[in-house]
Amino acid sequence: MNLVLQGPNAQRDVLDRIAARANPERIVPLSDHAVRCEQFAYSLELKQAIELAAHTAQVDATFIEAGRTLADFKLVAMDMDSTLITIECIDEIADMQGLKPQVAEITEAAMRGELDFSDSLKRRVALLEGLDASALERVYAERLQVSMGGEKMLAAVQAAGLKTLLVSGGFTFFTERLQQRLGLDFVHANELEIVDGKLTGRVVGGIVDAEEKKRTVERICAQLGAGPQQAIVMGDGANDLKMMKISGLSVAFRAKPVVYQQADVALNFSGLDGLLNILAE
Repeated sequence: MNLVLQGPNAQRDVLDRIAARANPERIVPLSDHAVRCEQFAYSLELKQAIELAAHTAQVDATFIEAGRTLADFKLVAMDMDSTLITIECIDEIADMQGLKPQVAEITEAAMRGELDFSDSLKRRVALLEGLDASALERVYAERLQVSMGGEKMLAAVQAAGLKTLLVSGGFTFFTERLQQRLGLDFVHANELEIVDGKLTGRVVGGIVDAEEKKRTVERICAQLGAGPQQAIVMGDGANDLKMMKISGLSVAFRAKPVVYQQADVALNFSGLDGLLNILAE
């Protein structure tokens, strides 16, 4: 196993101090704020101790098999809301109706896995009935931001020849614009029904829930002549777990506890580009 330690504000002396707990034969600098420890005696006790020390120092600690690189993969699949972007779009749309607290509470419970996703989405979308569709453009233009390190991560994986998939329990209005903006290969999301320029409070067609997200990753991998084990899947909520579990590498980004406890990699402090240090050659 290798150990990658990184944090956006981590100083080298802090990283070295945490690394010393593993007593590695070699520490390889990866950037000003990241190092890789190689050749040390791995144990669960060591892992727990280092993860605790790292979290206290606001550093991400990732144990990963030595030799794994981007070349092992063919696809990066990402959730959208609170993963590739910083907001939950439906909460911000609801804000235009003065209903953000009510909708955000449902969103949060669904992401923690406490509510059925499909039912919770229908409840939230129903509250948007009658809202002028121009509110969607306002959310995109005024509030939507790509998460820290997202554009750098995408540029690197695309340069390495990997395909990209944005699969979201959110809405096509946003995934399609992000596809154009970021050069994404595939997108899949829910479509809000709009009649006479207003939201009807309904979704067109089937809902992109946890099972559909998993099926989408499988389908795109098949199109690429790859298996799910050649996919990196990034997410933050309970509805991402099924697609994360079939992947070759699951990445929890600023995730709910139910997600980061099950993921291969947890990025609690680093940007999405932290993936690049973890899979660096």
